[in-house]
Order: sequence, then structure tokens, then C-alpha cells
Amino acid sequence: MAEYKKLYIDIPEKAEQILQVLHKNGYEAYVVGGCVRDSILRREPEDWDVTTSASPEQVKALFPRTVDTGIEHGTVTVLMDGEHFEVTTYRIDGAYEDCRHPKEVVFTSSLLEDLKRRDFTVNAMAYSRESGLVDVFGGMEDLGKHLIRCVGDPAERFSEDALRMLRAVRFAAQLGFSVDAGTEAAIRDMAPNLARISAERIQTELVKLLVSPNPHWFRLAYECGITAVVMPEFDRIMLQRQNNPHHAYTTGEHTLLTLRNIPPEKTLRLTMLFHDMGKPEVFSTDENGKDHFHGHAVHSEKIALDIMRRLKFDNDTLRTVACLVRNHSRYPQLNARDVRVCAYEIGPELFDAFLLVKRADITAHHPDIIPDTLSYLKEVERIWRDIQERGDCLSLKELALDGGDLIGDGVKPGPALGELLRKLLLEVLEHPENNSRDYLLARSRELRADL
Repeated sequence: MAEYKKLYIDIPEKAEQILQVLHKNGYEAYVVGGCVRDSILRREPEDWDVTTSASPEQVKALFPRTVDTGIEHGTVTVLMDGEHFEVTTYRIDGAYEDCRHPKEVVFTSSLLEDLKRRDFTVNAMAYSRESGLVDVFGGMEDLGKHLIRCVGDPAERFSEDALRMLRAVRFAAQLGFSVDAGTEAAIRDMAPNLARISAERIQTELVKLLVSPNPHWFRLAYECGITAVVMPEFDRIMLQRQNNPHHAYTTGEHTLLTLRNIPPEKTLRLTMLFHDMGKPEVFSTDENGKDHFHGHAVHSEKIALDIMRRLKFDNDTLRTVACLVRNHSRYPQLNARDVRVCAYEIGPELFDAFLLVKRADITAHHPDIIPDTLSYLKEVERIWRDIQERGDCLSLKELALDGGDLIGDGVKPGPALGELLRKLLLEVLEHPENNSRDYLLARSRELRADL
């Protein structure tokens, strides 16, 4: 068991208090896993997890506020001044029957046995100020090599928990590491087992991969056979050619490039992942050998919704991503009226995101057309900024009158009222200077007289 006495990790005060309470009462205790890995890499840990020789009951007896978050697996959450820390007893996992959870766990007094059950070497290190870094499986060496490698036999680790295969790719993307050859070979062999993992678990790992600094590591998931199981629609676009002056890559390669060209926000990255997935559905070639994808945005939206529902995404994410995918290929004309109408139809609150999607898409096109198309987009962005600065009306809620005003003027509630408001808004989008209550009341009377 390798120990690095000289390595120092700055453990937060409350996590250190937990370690000291356990030590003073005769138990071993270490921070473990991702917090150790990230500290060594000079990254900010998200959580500080503790592993200990104390049983869950002994942990609960030592701390006044605890929650039994996973007590059957040895985990107790210790609450300290509004912060929470998972404290888990050293354990040995029993047989895995569902490619995800052990049938039973056995508590042990051995840190070595506990570290053996962990997924990757870089996550199987423990640390305390008293003992220094405990590195049993070469995690420090793999950090130096920028390598994700399973603890022990990768086939065993993946048979225990199939989700670890996707996690290997996700960690590689987050850290900018490569995957060890033996680990990758096992993923290729065992990827079909991911079909047994819940959609929610798959979703979580895919999103972490997408919002990582290297979302184009999605290619590795494809090459290892992971996407064939969890998102076969992606495999189709990786094979879809684009013999068209606008493109220099396959649909899949274009998609991977767009992922790199947009900020790491969930709905934006999901939009780029899905934006061209409908292209195989509408693929055609003309008499000159030029490929076309007419109407692909509508098909891409349907596929995006199918995938997101299958993976149990929330409704807000579904609505936002579907709207951006459906509209990603729009090119408003270079005038304020057309940009206002486009913003209204997409939703003013999503128009900035729409522009980011356009930029990511354009910058992954054929290099010969990028300069002119970017010049066009910059002009759209300028017009949009002017619209925002002027405060032009872009939605019904910004209209200078509402349904109550029209009802007070004699319009009956019902569908005709909504249609009248919509017509008034369209006129204001054309002529924003007409957004005044008096004008709109007068105009509504004219429109009613024409019916």
C-alpha cells in the first residue's frame, strides 16, 4: 500500500472536523475518491466524501445530526452547519445481479478491501493528514499519464456496474484524459450491458459528458459501442455523408465540432447534439450529385423529443431544446422587422441562445463559406442589440393593451379575442412605434369592422 506522506491536501474545515472526531474515537478515517483526485489535479472538488472503519451506527452516535441516505450500503450523511458530507463504512461488495447494485455489502475494517471495490484507479485514493495519500492501485501514476484505468480487472468492474463504462468516457472528457487500452477493450465487449441501466442514470452521465470541456469525446462513446446502446440515432449521423458546398464533414463530425463551438450549458449542448439528427430521414441527392436535407430541422426536433423522453429529461429541457432544434436553420432577413418576428416566433427569452446555436452551427460548416455567413450573423446580432436597446415590443405581455382592455371595449371573451390580440401584435412587430393603448384600441375597432 503506497503512502505519500509529503503530499498535502487542503481539506475543508468541516470535513477535517469529521475526520478528527472519528480519529479521536479510535476509528480510521480518510477523505476518498473524487475529492482526492481533483485536489491533486488542482481542481475544485464538488463534494468531500469520507470513508471510515466506523460502522454506520458508530458514526451516527458520534455526530448530532445525520441522515440515513444509504445506510444499507454503509453511508450516513453528516450535517454540519448547513453542509453535508457522506461518511461511508469500509465495505466489500457482494455479488452484482443487475449490472448496477450489489446484492449485499459486508462491512470490513480494511481500507485496502474498500479501495478494491472502486471503479478507476484515479478514484481509488484516500487521504488524511496523519497518513498522507494512500494509493494502492497506481492512481498517482495514472494521473501523471492522464489515463482512466479500471481498478483490477475491467471486465469484473463493468460486470459489477455497467454504468462504469459510460463513466469512463465521461471522466476522460471531464479531465482531458485517455482511456487505458484494456479498459477500452472491455467497454467494447461489454457495452450491450448498458441496456440494463436506468434511463435516469444514463441521462446523468451523458449530460456530464456533454457539458465537460471535451464534449467531442462523444466520439469515443460511439467508437466503443456505447451510443449504439444508449443513443443509436447518433450512430446514424456518424455515417451520414454531406456532399454539399456548405459542408466539409459527415453529419456526425459536423455535430461533434458544433459541440465544441458552444458554451458548456446543458440545453445548448443538447441542442447541438440533436440539431441534425433528422438528416438521414430526409437525405436526397440531385442530378448533379449534390446532397440535400430539406426539412431536416422538423425531423431533428421529433428525434430530439423521442430521445429526451426516453432518457427522462424534464419538461423545461424538452421545450427549450425542441424549440432551438426546430429553429436552428432559420436565417432571418437583415432588417429589424424580420428579426423581431423571428424573436417573437422563437421566444424573445430564447433568442440569444438561438444566436449562439447559429454561430456554433456556422463555424462547423465548410471553411470556404464561414466568413460570409459569420458576417451575416454579426449583422443579425447587431440588429438584435438595437431592438433590445430600444425596448421594441416582442410579445403579447409587452403589448400596450391586453385582453381586459378589449373586453372593456366590447370584445367578447373567446378565440376571436386571442386572434385579435395576435393581429395587433403582428402589426406592432412591423411598426413598433404603434405600440400605444390608444392606437391599438382604435386599430382593433377597424379590424373588428372588417370582420
